[in-house]
Amino acid sequence: MFVYLSKKIAIPNNTKLRYVSWNREQGYIACGGEEGLLKVLRLETQTGKDVKVKGLAAPSNLSMNQTLEGHSGAVQVVTWNEHYQKLTTSDQYGLIIVWMLYKGSWYEEMINNRNKSVVRSMAWNADGQKICIVYEDGCVIVGSVDGNRIWGKELRGQQLAHVVWSPDGKIILFGMTNGEVHSYDNMGNFISKLNIYCLSGVSGAIHIAGIAWYNGLNGYLEPNCPSLAICFESGRCQIMKNEIDENPILIDTGMMVAQIQWNHSGSVLAVAGSQRALGQEKEVNVVQFYNPFGEHLRTLKVPGKQMYSCSWEGGSLRIALAVDSFIYFANIRPDYKWGFCSNTVVYSFTKPERVEHCVIFWDTKNGEKYVKYVRNLIAITACGDYCCLATKADETTGQFVLVLCNSIGTPLDSKYVEIDPVYLTMTKTHIMCASKEALYTWQFKNPKKLATLDMPGRRRAGTERLYHIDDQPTGATATEEVDFSKAFNRFHLRNKGTEDPVCAICASDKVLIVGRESGTINRYSMPMLSLTHKYAIGCRPHQLSLNCTSSRLAIIDISGVLTFFDLDTRITDQDGKEIVGEQLKFERKDVWDMRWAEDNPELFAMTEKTRMYIFRNLDPEEPILSSGYICQFNDLQIKSVLLDEIMKDPENPTKDNMAEMEIKSLRDTRDLLEKVGINDAQQFIEDNPHPRLWRLLAESALEQLNLKVAEQAFVRCKDYQGIEFVKRLGNLQNENMKKAEVCAYFRRFEEAERKYLDMDRRDLAVSLRKKLGDWFRVVQLLKTGSGGDDVQLEEAWNAIGDYYADRQKWQQAVTYYVQGRNQERLAECYYTLEDYGGLEKMVQALPENHKLLPEIGHMFVTVGMCEQAVAAFTRCNHIKKAIDSCVDLNQWNTAIELAKTHNVREIDSLLAKYASHLLEKNKIVSAIELYRKAGHFLNAAKLLFKLANEQAKKKARPVLIKKMFVLGGLLIEQYHEQMKMTSRSKVKDKRMAASALAGFLEEDATAISDSKLLDNAWRGAEAYHFYLLAQRQLNEGYVEASMRTCLFLRDYEDIIDPCDIYSLLALAASACKAFGTCSKAFIKLETLESLTPEQRLSYEELALEIFTKHGPRDSRNNKVECSSCATSIPDSSFSCPNCDTKFPACIVTGRPLMEYQFWMCSACKHRAFESEISHRQTCPLCHTPV
Repeated sequence: MFVYLSKKIAIPNNTKLRYVSWNREQGYIACGGEEGLLKVLRLETQTGKDVKVKGLAAPSNLSMNQTLEGHSGAVQVVTWNEHYQKLTTSDQYGLIIVWMLYKGSWYEEMINNRNKSVVRSMAWNADGQKICIVYEDGCVIVGSVDGNRIWGKELRGQQLAHVVWSPDGKIILFGMTNGEVHSYDNMGNFISKLNIYCLSGVSGAIHIAGIAWYNGLNGYLEPNCPSLAICFESGRCQIMKNEIDENPILIDTGMMVAQIQWNHSGSVLAVAGSQRALGQEKEVNVVQFYNPFGEHLRTLKVPGKQMYSCSWEGGSLRIALAVDSFIYFANIRPDYKWGFCSNTVVYSFTKPERVEHCVIFWDTKNGEKYVKYVRNLIAITACGDYCCLATKADETTGQFVLVLCNSIGTPLDSKYVEIDPVYLTMTKTHIMCASKEALYTWQFKNPKKLATLDMPGRRRAGTERLYHIDDQPTGATATEEVDFSKAFNRFHLRNKGTEDPVCAICASDKVLIVGRESGTINRYSMPMLSLTHKYAIGCRPHQLSLNCTSSRLAIIDISGVLTFFDLDTRITDQDGKEIVGEQLKFERKDVWDMRWAEDNPELFAMTEKTRMYIFRNLDPEEPILSSGYICQFNDLQIKSVLLDEIMKDPENPTKDNMAEMEIKSLRDTRDLLEKVGINDAQQFIEDNPHPRLWRLLAESALEQLNLKVAEQAFVRCKDYQGIEFVKRLGNLQNENMKKAEVCAYFRRFEEAERKYLDMDRRDLAVSLRKKLGDWFRVVQLLKTGSGGDDVQLEEAWNAIGDYYADRQKWQQAVTYYVQGRNQERLAECYYTLEDYGGLEKMVQALPENHKLLPEIGHMFVTVGMCEQAVAAFTRCNHIKKAIDSCVDLNQWNTAIELAKTHNVREIDSLLAKYASHLLEKNKIVSAIELYRKAGHFLNAAKLLFKLANEQAKKKARPVLIKKMFVLGGLLIEQYHEQMKMTSRSKVKDKRMAASALAGFLEEDATAISDSKLLDNAWRGAEAYHFYLLAQRQLNEGYVEASMRTCLFLRDYEDIIDPCDIYSLLALAASACKAFGTCSKAFIKLETLESLTPEQRLSYEELALEIFTKHGPRDSRNNKVECSSCATSIPDSSFSCPNCDTKFPACIVTGRPLMEYQFWMCSACKHRAFESEISHRQTCPLCHTPV
């Protein structure tokens, strides 16, 4: 940062000031002094669009100068409540007055006086709701903003001097007259006494000069940043993170301190007071500026006898100082973290709600901005097309990161370094950083010129170099990678750090300059980084800059004095020795920014206070009022950025925040061309040649159609396109045509178009708009004239469609593509809009074998629309692709139909291959689905039966197993139907019966090996159906029906475990007291070979228990007649022992079906009593609708 005195306001009658306080929100300045003096001032600068000069450079005037009357004694304490626009003041007699603003003037609102003691300090909390007032005698009063007392307390035996609130308002710190600091909660309860570490070794009377606790409203410099400053009159100071910090930052300012205050963001602490000048007796008023980590930033000397008070402005760009009977104002030029690359300003700021720095990349040409959040940002530098962000990697690792970014904030490369990058600079090929004792360079890869790709993360030998500042590198080729640990060991072996630390660096493509605190300059040649020269300058450099030829070095020292040093000039000293390098006899004071021209080694711009000077050969031009930071100087134009204005609303920069200035020769040439003429201007330019001036002359000559002078000027500024343009103009015969072309050259396109139309050359106007890409205007021109041909109109419609498509406005694009008959782009738009109906219509509308049809087919495939994809592929005769799409989408039935229709042979092999692949992966269900969709019902059924049998062995849920068997049976039925249909298609002219018979014969021929499966397709489903039916009947209490069903189940021992069948039978039989049947079931159970001895024993014991109580006889024995031979048989018998007639079981009840009238399922061909099925909607076995 840089600081300089800018303004002085005298108080009438030489009344001495005691206190000054600047309202940070509204800008009012209150100053209190002796004899009851209290004034409220307001400095205002002109604002608005018409104001040419902005920021600190703008002239400021006193818009308010009101004297407030009410105090009789010296006003000692002045404090603002910015939230409620109140001013609270107190004088030496203890009188407190609260002032309020009413209709532009300040009036008394409240008065209070204890008449016991004097007020030493007052402080409002952060939200302006409470005020704490401390009296010298130990009395503390906390009141509300509306004047009510909240609480009061007498701190007995204590004399108070200072008070401050914590940022959250929960703690109040009291400073005592004996130098102690105590903390209390916000209700006045004592918490603790603060440890004061900065007074070690100090004896004598100790008085606190000030306690300042930053409220955090504008964010912190970094997370956990010190914010509580306690300073003593002796100059000792400590800065703490909080009131219990045991490791504070300690500072000895070496001065008598009057007051301290933080700036608005907590990044700078101002310490105001006086200091004894070296070798002199008198005291000098000074303000020292420190950052929160105790690093000294600047010293400001202030004239006068005694300084009493200091106060920051709201944006911390000015500070007010109360000295004697004057208020001095000093301007602050902050060290913003910023850079400028390819028309983009990169700057950072902090937000209260985020711990990271917000870095904004603002493109000044088109106004676009890109935001990036960066943790622990240290510095920003930029050059050419790129910028570099230096950050701290982590608190624990001690590593730092250099991130190379482009102009929109995209990281391109990064390097971890283990030196603190306090000083950072870059050229178009290198990034250089330095700590206090070490120097590191990195030759980054330019992405625009990148020919080879390196392995990421690997450090390439030679691209990085690391040296201690006391080393003398020779520039030998680096053969090994940079190793920070080795380098640091080398540094520490020599000594810790250096006696002459680095304080500034700068670089060009040829030279790297490192400034050191002793005034020594190290010069290294680039890119080999060899130390070539050491120079001695008589100051400590703060900012260094090299001109475009690296021949002259500009030096701004810590006092703001600008000097120059010629690096290559050879002079002879008093002893006759030849010395390289000469200090020029040139000096300017209060300089805080400078920049060399990029195209002239003698030209530079510098900002001195609020004036910018442009120098040519060290001769200044007239100054320009400016407070901007210079970001570019080329083509006789200076571009500067008003960072102060940007930081007022950093998230919304405007083009008004950029300022462009022309140097005198450019302004003079422009005036000559406007007022005198081309010839005189040409003579002036020849005397002061510069490509920019020749270009200006060429442009002016073109406007006047003076082609000879224009061509000469274009030749002098080496503009080949300009020369060609002049030649083309020379070949035109029509003067109006020439004027129109010149208008187009100067981008005055409306005027050029008007001239073409006046000449009745609408074709040229259309051609101009086509070149500009203004297709909307092309359409207007074609429609309003005699009408262009259809080809031109279609081209325009398509270009407008492209315009909308580029902006992803697909619906509008469709409208124009339809008019332009651009089928390809139309298909893309439909696909993006997911308008598949539109794509289907396109398939129908396009002629057969159109080149677009395969692409549309692929579009349908990507969204799973098989039918539409097949239609598209078949329309362009790509049958193979149609089949492949069916296979990809698992539509095997469609694939097989296509294959059969078009005699494609490979489908079966592909199907078998895919099925085997699924089976290898144990995806049996997927294989079944594949076969089913492909119409291979028999294969699907085989897999399904296999799966059902596996589940049966695992004792899975019977309902699930039944479903599998039912599905298998249905697949077999579909197989039968398929065979019939195949034979019918082969024998279309034969009778139906004959074709059905042929189907059966074909089925027999193809499935001899699978006859068992085909004949017993429903056996598994039947077994589990009746098994479930028997259990359901038993649970519902129909025990006889359950036993009858169990008797039928005995035929399915091959499918269901016999143990389960006979256990269920024994249970049902015992329930209906048919102990004869129960006995037979137990006999069967005891003879089963699958039982273990323990299970067999348990069955035997259970049988013994049952049959000792009940004889093995059935309690009922109902008979029915056999429907074939009329023999009397038991009603539960499913076959006649006399005629061997077998009776099917009713699938509803499980009873033998002996009647001739019955119902049969159309799908599974199973039967049931008509009376039983009448109230059902589906078949109980296969669930086909009745």
